[in-house]
Amino acid sequence: MAGPNRNPNRNPAVEEDFNLRETRPSLGGGRVAGNDRVGTAYDLVEQMEYLYVRVVKAKELPGSPDPYVELNLGGFNSTTRYLEKTSNPEWNQVFSISKDRIQALHGEISVKDKSRSGDGLIGLIVFDGIDVPRRVPPDSPLAPEWYRLENRRGERVAGELMFAIWMGTQADEAFSEAWHLDATTINGDGLTSIRSKVYLSPRLWYLRVNVIEAQELQLGDRNRQQPEILVRAGLGYRDLRTKISSSKNVNPLWNEDLMFTVAEPFEDQLILFVEERIGSKKEELGQCVIPLHSVEKRMDFKTPGSRWYNLEKHTVSGNGQRNASTLNSRLHLRICFDGGYHVLDELTHYTSDLRATARQLWKPAVGVLELGILNAQGLAAMKSRDGRGFTDAYCVAKYGQKWIRTRTILNSFNPKWNEQYTWEVYDPCTVVTVGVFDNCHLHLQGVNGGAKDSRIGKVRIRLSTLETGRVYTHLYPLIVLSPTGVKKMGEIQLAVRFSCASLFNVLQLYTQPLLPNLHYLYPLSCHQVESLRHQAVQIVCMRLNRSEPPLRKEVVEYMLDVGSNMWSVRRSKANQYRIAGILSALVKALKWFDQICSWSNPFITVLVHILFLAFVCFPWMISSTVFLYLFLIGTWNYRGRPRHPPYMDVRLSQADTDTAVNDELEEEFDSFPTSQKQMEVVKMRYDRLRCIASRVQTVLGDMATQGERFYNVLSWRDPRATALFLIFCLVASVLLYITPLRVVVIITGFYTMRHPRFRDRLPSYPMNFLRRLPARNDGLL
Repeated sequence: MAGPNRNPNRNPAVEEDFNLRETRPSLGGGRVAGNDRVGTAYDLVEQMEYLYVRVVKAKELPGSPDPYVELNLGGFNSTTRYLEKTSNPEWNQVFSISKDRIQALHGEISVKDKSRSGDGLIGLIVFDGIDVPRRVPPDSPLAPEWYRLENRRGERVAGELMFAIWMGTQADEAFSEAWHLDATTINGDGLTSIRSKVYLSPRLWYLRVNVIEAQELQLGDRNRQQPEILVRAGLGYRDLRTKISSSKNVNPLWNEDLMFTVAEPFEDQLILFVEERIGSKKEELGQCVIPLHSVEKRMDFKTPGSRWYNLEKHTVSGNGQRNASTLNSRLHLRICFDGGYHVLDELTHYTSDLRATARQLWKPAVGVLELGILNAQGLAAMKSRDGRGFTDAYCVAKYGQKWIRTRTILNSFNPKWNEQYTWEVYDPCTVVTVGVFDNCHLHLQGVNGGAKDSRIGKVRIRLSTLETGRVYTHLYPLIVLSPTGVKKMGEIQLAVRFSCASLFNVLQLYTQPLLPNLHYLYPLSCHQVESLRHQAVQIVCMRLNRSEPPLRKEVVEYMLDVGSNMWSVRRSKANQYRIAGILSALVKALKWFDQICSWSNPFITVLVHILFLAFVCFPWMISSTVFLYLFLIGTWNYRGRPRHPPYMDVRLSQADTDTAVNDELEEEFDSFPTSQKQMEVVKMRYDRLRCIASRVQTVLGDMATQGERFYNVLSWRDPRATALFLIFCLVASVLLYITPLRVVVIITGFYTMRHPRFRDRLPSYPMNFLRRLPARNDGLL
C-alpha cells in the first residue's frame, strides 16, 4: 500500500541503496533455489577451505632448551608458547590459514630455542602444500606423525617433531580452537576476543514480595503520634519501597507487592528494612534477611502461603563490631518466585522467546531455526591507523536464551564468516536479531583498547513471515541512525531457514495465548513492566560481560533495543504515517462511494444499486457475501505475496534525508536527562514532557500495530495465518449460507450476554490469532 509519506521528488537511486537484495550463493557445495535443500551439516553457508597444522610435541631435543615452534607459511607466521628447560616439550596447538590467503606452496615448521642468541634454530621441517591430505568430517581426526628435524642445509640433526597437517573446511572440529595465521598481530587478551563463541542468557525469574503488615513495632519515640512507616526491600544494588502505611500506629498495614528480576543461581539475599519517616530523615525500626534459595517457586495461579518473620536490630559498637539483637516485632510477608511469567528482557514487539521461566511449563519445540552468516560487503571504516581506515567486524545473533558471536575478521571491509547456527523454535511468532559490530578491544598498536565496540547495523527477521523449509538468501542493508542523519554502513548476507516437523503443531499455536497465562490472570502494570525489564537488561549485560570473551554492555543493549521507547519526533511521525496508511483504505472506500453517488461510472452505479436491492430483499446473504468477498481478496493477493523477509525500512522509519530534520535528530540523540545547559526547572519540565510523550508514542505504535495486523490477515505476510483465515472464511461462508440469519443473531446475542461463570479470563481464540500476526514494526529502526 502506498503510504502518505511517499515523496514524489525522491531520488530513486538513493532509495535503492537501502533496499533488500536477493542473492544466489552456492551453499554447502550446491545451489540454493527456493525450497531446494542441500542436506549437509553446513548447508546454509559457503564452504571455506583451510590448511590446518596441529603441532603436538617434540622429543630428544639437544640440551635443556626453552623450545617453541614457529610456523611459516606463505608470508604468514606464528609461534607456539615456549616451555622452559625441557627436551621433550608438548604443545598440542592447532594453526590454520585460509586457502585463499596462501601465497606459497611450500611451508616451514621450525623448532627454536628461546634461550639461544640469534634465531635459536634447533631444527626445521619443510613441507609441500600440494601433498597435503584432505579431511572431510565426520572422518576421524588425522593421526599426527613423527618427523625428523633437519638444518637449513638439509642435514639430519638431533630431535623429532610430531605434527599433523591436512586440508579441511570450517566444519572441522579443530576450527574453533585454531590459531589463525592471518591474526598474528593480535596477542594477549585480544586473541580470545576474535574467536566465535556461544553464550547463554541467565534464566530470569520474577521475585514477588507481598508486604502485608507488621506488628508490635518499637518506635524510637513512644510518644510520637501517627508515625509514618514504610518497608524498604533491598536486593543487590536494587531498592524498592512501599507506600507509607495508611494505618498510623505500631501495627501498620500495607498489602503491597514489590517485584524484582532475579537470575539463577540464587546467591543473593533479600533484606527488608522497616523504616519510620521523620521529616526528611528515616529511622530504622528493624530488618530481616531472607536467603533467596529458601523461597518457593510458583508455577500457576495458586496463591503462595505467607509467613511471619522476626525483625532484628543491628547496632555498631565502639570498636566497630556489628551486633544483631532480636526484637519482639514481626513482619508478615508472602514471598515467591513467579515462574509462570515470561521475563521480558526485550521490547515486546521484538521478543525472541515467549516461554514461561519455569521449565515445567515448557512445551515441545515445534521447529528449528537455522541461520547462516555468510559475509558482509562494503563496510564503512570504523577506525583509523597511520592515516588509513579499517574495520575488524564480527556478528552477534540472538534468539531465545542463546546468543552467538562469530569470529572477528581483521582489517577487511568485505569479511567472510560462513558460520552456521541452529536454535530450537517454540513459537514462530518471534524475532531473531543479527547485529554487526567493530571489535575495538584487540589492543592493536595505535588503537585505544578501552574504546567501546562500534555498532555497524542490525537486522531483525520475524520467523512467522518465513515459508516453512525455504532457504532465504538476501543482502540486508546495515543502517545506523546518528544526529547527522541516516547512513548505510554496508550490507550483510544471511541465509535463513525455518523448518518444522509438524505443520499442525505450528498452526495450533495461533489459537494459544501469546504470553503465559499469568500475564493475563495477574497482569503487571506498565510501571512494573518497565522497571522489571530494566532490571532484566542490567542482569543480562552484567552476566554476559563476565564471560570470556565478554559480550560487552554496549553490544547487549543495542541487540535488546534499550532506549528505543524514549521520545522521538521521528518515531512519532513514523507511527502517525503508519496509522494514516491503515486509514487510507477507509479513505479509498469513501471516495469510491462518493463516485457511486455522483454517477461517475453509470454501469458500476447501477450494479451497486442492484446489489443493494438484493441485500435488502435477502439480508441473509450479507454475511455470507462478505466472507466470500474476503476469501476472494485473500486468494487474489496470493499472487503478490511478499517473497522476502521484512527488513529495516528507512522510509518507514522517517529517517531518510527527505524527511529527517537535523533538529529532530539532535533531540532524539539528546541524553536523558537532557544535557542542554538550561535552568533546573526547565530541565525537569522538559524531561517530564519526554516521558509523557514516550507513552503517547507507544500508544500510537500499538494502534498502528493492531491496524497492520488486521491488514496482514489477507496479505500473505504470514502464509500460515493467511491460509488459516481463508479456510475459516470459506467454512463460515458456507455455514452462514445454510444457517438462517435469525439463528445466527440469537446465538451471537446469547453468547455475548452469557453468564460470567461461562466466561474464560484468558484471551479468546480470535484475539490470540490477531496478536500473532506480523506488523510493520519489525522494519522500524
